[in-house]
Amino acid sequence: MIVKMMFSMTRILSRLALALALVVPLTAQAQISERGRTIIITNDKGGNVVRTMQHREKLVASGRPVEIRGYCRSACTMYITMPNACLGPNATVGFHAPRIPNTKIIPPIVDQLMARYYRNGILQKWNSEWKHSLKMHKISARQYVALDPQTKLCRR
Repeated sequence: MIVKMMFSMTRILSRLALALALVVPLTAQAQISERGRTIIITNDKGGNVVRTMQHREKLVASGRPVEIRGYCRSACTMYITMPNACLGPNATVGFHAPRIPNTKIIPPIVDQLMARYYRNGILQKWNSEWKHSLKMHKISARQYVALDPQTKLCRR
């Protein structure tokens, strides 16, 4: 009986988390500019995970080069592993547990959605540390590449 109740509650919380991810507005505003064909994302604080996933798919489908520069925090980190992306050599990347805006509530499932976009040592750090912490864990672009050598650094 208790197991059934816990399973049912987990399903309800999972659905609630997904619903919140779909309706909570994207609050952080990145500076998005273009230089020729290149799309440049600068100083992105993150935001709504599902909307970031949708935007990521559009950026990948565009086939245009994407440069991630300045700071890239929270949901923005999901852009770094796009096949057409590079990370600015002076960029700072920040990770923390996903949470419902203006609360300390860490919703279920959202961390797993984000994990789909991480690789190698970044995925390991995400699963072991960062996804559990409300504190922002900042690393340099070079530290990021050391943890995920598949990541491309931008030329300048």
